[in-house]
Parts: sequence; structure tokens; C-alpha cells
Amino acid sequence: MASSTSTSTDAAKRRAALAALPLVEELVGVGTGSTVAYFIEALPVTVTAVASSEATARLLRARGIRVVDLNEVGEVPLYVDGADECDPRGRLIKGGGGALTREKILAAAAKKFACIIDPSKRVPRLGRGSLPIEVIPMARTLVTRAVGGRWREGFVTDNGGHIVDVDGLDYADPDSLERELSQLVGVIEVGLFSRRPADVVLDGLIAAGA
Repeated sequence: MASSTSTSTDAAKRRAALAALPLVEELVGVGTGSTVAYFIEALPVTVTAVASSEATARLLRARGIRVVDLNEVGEVPLYVDGADECDPRGRLIKGGGGALTREKILAAAAKKFACIIDPSKRVPRLGRGSLPIEVIPMARTLVTRAVGGRWREGFVTDNGGHIVDVDGLDYADPDSLERELSQLVGVIEVGLFSRRPADVVLDGLIAAGA
């Protein structure tokens, strides 16, 4: 049964990834994660990409795709990435893989943000799992104490930051929560994508958004 479920999930991830291909122009921002890996496999080698993580950059270069720094291009027409949770309004929780800061930067720089997920990532309300927060290492204990989170021990982000995972937050007003957490001293970025949600959500079954 577990193997069948895994196969079904992988198939949905692949369908979601392939559904994003028609949106791609000459330049695309590329996220991080297992669903994005399917997207990278299908990308034409003629595109130029901005990567949200060092791991993604390696995958892109292995495919023969040119990778550039965001500072070289300023903005991207499209950013494609996965999510840990996605609510009906396209608001997301991201950062299970620890790349949330660069992912949020690319989402902010994108004219269109397409989120590719398997259907299990859809939730009626955010907060089913933990919220990752990237912090400056020196502030790890300070932030953990303030939010009641737990340090993802042994993990260091591409930015040299640490991750604190937080449960039990109130998501009644995600915009305000994102703003409040972002203002804590020592926080680099928060894995709540509410003020800049996805414009399009592709889950291997249906597409929503515009």
C-alpha cells in the first residue's frame, strides 16, 4: 500500500511539474525540492535559470542549463517552486528543505509565481505542520525562546543560517503573522508566503489561479 501511495504521489508531482512547462519563457526562476526536480528534468536546455539554492543550481548545470545570479537580471517572468502546504488562496508554508530565504527573494522578484505540488500539500488552512524560520546562528536560542520552536540541529542553510521549526501558531491572519515573525530580532526570513502568495497552483490534478 505504501509503495502504491508513493508511486501515485510521484506521478502527481511529475504531472504538476510538466503542467508548468508551457508557462516558461527564456528566463525562469527555479525552486528547490522533489517536485521541482521533475520540473528541472523536463526543462529545455535553451532556457536560462536563476536558482533558489546551491542544490538546484547543481541540478540545472548538470542538465546543461545556464544559471545566472538574480542581480544580473533583476527580475524573472516566472518562478516555479513547490510547497509544504498550500491553502485555497495560494498562501504557502515553505522551507522544509531549508531554502526559504532565497525562495522568498525569487518569489518577490517574479512577475508570476507558479507553485507545483502533489494534492496532499493542499490544506484548508495553513498550520498542519511546522513553520520553518531562518535565523542568524547567534540568535538561534533567542528566537527559539521567543517563538517556542526547536532548532533543526546540524542543518546550515546556503546563507549560513540556522532553521527553527515552529508548531502551534495562529494562522487566522497569515499576513500579520508573517509580518510579526519577520520583525523578530535575529530572524533572516520566515517560511510563510502569505503577503506574496502563488499566482498559479498546479497539483497534478487541477490548476487554480491566473
